Amino acid sequence: MLDIKFIRENKEIIAQAAKKKHLDFNVDELIAKDEERKILLQSSEKKRALQNSANDTITQAATPEERSKIISEMKIVKADLENDEEKLKQVMIDWQRLMLNTPNIPDMSVPDGTGDAENMEVKNWGEKPKFQFEPKDHVELMTALHMADFERGSKVHGFRGYFLTGEAVKLYFAIWNYALDFYSKKDFIPVIPPIIVRKLNLYGTGYLPQGEEDMYKTQDGDYLAGTAEVPLMGLHADEVLSLNEMPKKYLGFSPCYRREAGAHGKDVRGLIRVNEFYKFEQVVICEALHEVSVKYHEEINRNIEEFIETLGIPYRTVINCGGDLGLGQVKKYDIELWVPKEGKYREISSASYFHDFQTRRLNIRYRDAEGKLKYAHSLNSTAIPTPRILVSLIENFQQADGGIRVPDVLAKYFGKDIIE
Repeated sequence: MLDIKFIRENKEIIAQAAKKKHLDFNVDELIAKDEERKILLQSSEKKRALQNSANDTITQAATPEERSKIISEMKIVKADLENDEEKLKQVMIDWQRLMLNTPNIPDMSVPDGTGDAENMEVKNWGEKPKFQFEPKDHVELMTALHMADFERGSKVHGFRGYFLTGEAVKLYFAIWNYALDFYSKKDFIPVIPPIIVRKLNLYGTGYLPQGEEDMYKTQDGDYLAGTAEVPLMGLHADEVLSLNEMPKKYLGFSPCYRREAGAHGKDVRGLIRVNEFYKFEQVVICEALHEVSVKYHEEINRNIEEFIETLGIPYRTVINCGGDLGLGQVKKYDIELWVPKEGKYREISSASYFHDFQTRRLNIRYRDAEGKLKYAHSLNSTAIPTPRILVSLIENFQQADGGIRVPDVLAKYFGKDIIE
């Protein structure tokens, strides 16, 4: 959420931001609604003040007639006030809806474009494997090695269901243990957060109101979050932090739930797009300076790049174009891993920064060096998602005999260097 004062003073910039993000948002509608809100607030406050002063006037009235006259006048004021307050309730609903849909302003370096096909490659790392045999996809490899059962997974869960078994489970734990060691050395505090969250946390992080169709909801009106970012950002909601305790750097580990609504015919095979998975997530809360946000954005994105490099999987990094940015994101990088059988790169992580878009919604503030209260800045990035990492790992390290070579950095956690 942006400051309404900033929006009023920079409505052309907001309009350009909506255009760049290809969002249907009319800033003039918000400004008009804000004018209506201000007029009703002023009118209500004036009438309420009249009511308060009338109480003293009534007790000081010299005659019963004068007292009766004042009471009659105040009945009219009371009726007018109730009318204003009723109008204000609806105006506030409309105003809040428009405020929640106001887009954050993209960084100048964000390229133009309507979707992920127009994201701009900025880095390409690693040598793609050259097989002396016809490579198989991860579904065939994992099925043959009894690492996964997709047929029974669909029987139990339905569409996009899967069982991971045997060596796949051990590989899961190897990846998790390695990730915990890797990111702990970079001063991230590991956290296992609650993943059933109140709606406020999803509004605060910007996943609502736009993304509700992709979320699982409980019978109590709470939600199953699709990433640890949501509860971790709620961790310091309504708190005032001190400057010397920032940045806050958290490594969240959690199950994640996504309905994948609207993607029924997309990526239907294997582990590319599933409804439930586990993920490590980097979350940073820092002081409110653009250059500080940029610094940590580069850092958290480099962390996942480095993690992938230690595994030895070829990847590329792209800057997301305007049309592939979320409502609150200022800038985002995606890292995409090479998938040999498909002959294409597949997204494995996203790293984003938001300035004070999320912290303003969640009321996360700090006192700067002069003691002034400011809204902090926030950032997040995937640390590593499972099982999606298995897709590229298994396909890139497959052997001619159908076995899988385990990357060196995982072998010590896995207990051996080959799956066969």
